[in-house]
Amino acid sequence: MQELESLKSLLASPQHVIITTHHKPDADALGSSLGMANYLKKKGHDVTVVTPSDYPTFLHWMKGNDEVLNFEDEKQALKALEKLKKATLLIGLDFSCPKRMHEFMPYFLESKAFKVNIDHHQDPKDFVDFRYWSTQAAATCELIFELICKLGDKELIDKDIADCLYAGIMTDTGGFRHPNTTKNVHLITADLIELGADNTRISRQIYDNNSINRLKFIGFAISRRLVILQDLKTAYFAINKKDLRKYNSQTGDTEGLVNYALSLDGIKIAALFTEREDGIKISFRSVEEVAVNKFAAEHFDGGGHKNASGGKSVLSLKETTDKFEQLIKENQHTLFNQLELIHEKN
Repeated sequence: MQELESLKSLLASPQHVIITTHHKPDADALGSSLGMANYLKKKGHDVTVVTPSDYPTFLHWMKGNDEVLNFEDEKQALKALEKLKKATLLIGLDFSCPKRMHEFMPYFLESKAFKVNIDHHQDPKDFVDFRYWSTQAAATCELIFELICKLGDKELIDKDIADCLYAGIMTDTGGFRHPNTTKNVHLITADLIELGADNTRISRQIYDNNSINRLKFIGFAISRRLVILQDLKTAYFAINKKDLRKYNSQTGDTEGLVNYALSLDGIKIAALFTEREDGIKISFRSVEEVAVNKFAAEHFDGGGHKNASGGKSVLSLKETTDKFEQLIKENQHTLFNQLELIHEKN
């Protein structure tokens, strides 16, 4: 509480604020960033949101999107650095390790401004002056709502802020389907709806907003790139650069694809391997008590949540998927043992 009072004291006078998040922001990353930005602007602060990269167009509806600076864009990066020179407060959202900021990381760390981190991922690194952190939270947006309330400013949450925060919670719970959908999640989303969040519109904007190319790409991936290892309770997609070019893939077009593999009957682990210019990007998903975050950390330089994690590989796409299949075979007893014990108890 003493630390919270120090933050409250800092926010009592106008600050020059930079808010940033992780590379390739999702709805929780952008929702928490813009939700926090819109709140601080109402408090009289000068606020700039800097993202380390671009993000899906289906998130562009959020209030403040047109003012976000993409650090991968040279002109916008220069503007961000000019803002950073004046910054008195830096806020990093939805990441526990500064490496997730990619090229923006050294500028964030070298700044003399007061630094804040708000996040719900495991194993946070020590790189800030104040941290508001809990792995019990389903989303960073959940923590932003709680923090605003603890600062005594719930009445400042308007429809625009509520929309941003609702979007992050909705997506990080898989549309309220994942095990992290707690009582607290429902209580907070109920509050957000009461404060103006349009849950129907938000869901439609994020889940029902596809381009023709994206729909064709999903159909292609399911019919041509889905590998099912039924005996290993595992399924995965392997998407190469040629596939992405063929369907003019944009940022966000592979979002949610891995969930189609996980939806198959009997499948407990799913993965998406996407070939990028800098290597293979990997998304892992699992059900029930199968923990993929440890698997990702141990074998693919990744991590994340128990049932939703990421990783990367510098091997070729074929070498990476071969490695994955072999590791699943070698570790299947460890991966599925807890699941079997639960089934036996039931």
